[in-house]
Amino acid sequence: MAPITTLYAALLALLFIVLAGVVVRGRLRHKIHLGTGSRGEIEQQVRAHANLAEYAPVFLILLLLAELGGAAAWLLHAAGATFVIARVLHGTGLNSARGESFGRYWGTVLTWLLIVALAVHLLVRSIAAI
Repeated sequence: MAPITTLYAALLALLFIVLAGVVVRGRLRHKIHLGTGSRGEIEQQVRAHANLAEYAPVFLILLLLAELGGAAAWLLHAAGATFVIARVLHGTGLNSARGESFGRYWGTVLTWLLIVALAVHLLVRSIAAI
């Protein structure tokens, strides 16, 4: 088992359910059974949830590969904790404001930086092993 990746996968799964609950609550409040009902508020909620679903798997695969490849525990925890914070920022920012927001901006920037950093780390380690 990869305990560090498992920890962050579990935390992200819980965040995924929280964001799904926000979507369900919004749909119930507006009596929307499917989709967004052309309501911007619901679309934002759906996108916050979907955005996590789009980025978390890529991040977790990279984190797992880094963990299995022997990356330092502090590096894995730093990446994992920062990613969770980034996704909370993004979800909160996207759900609380139309357009730009602090949370949405920094959540996106941190997400991209972490994915690039892990990808580069793995690329360098894989080239060095060839």
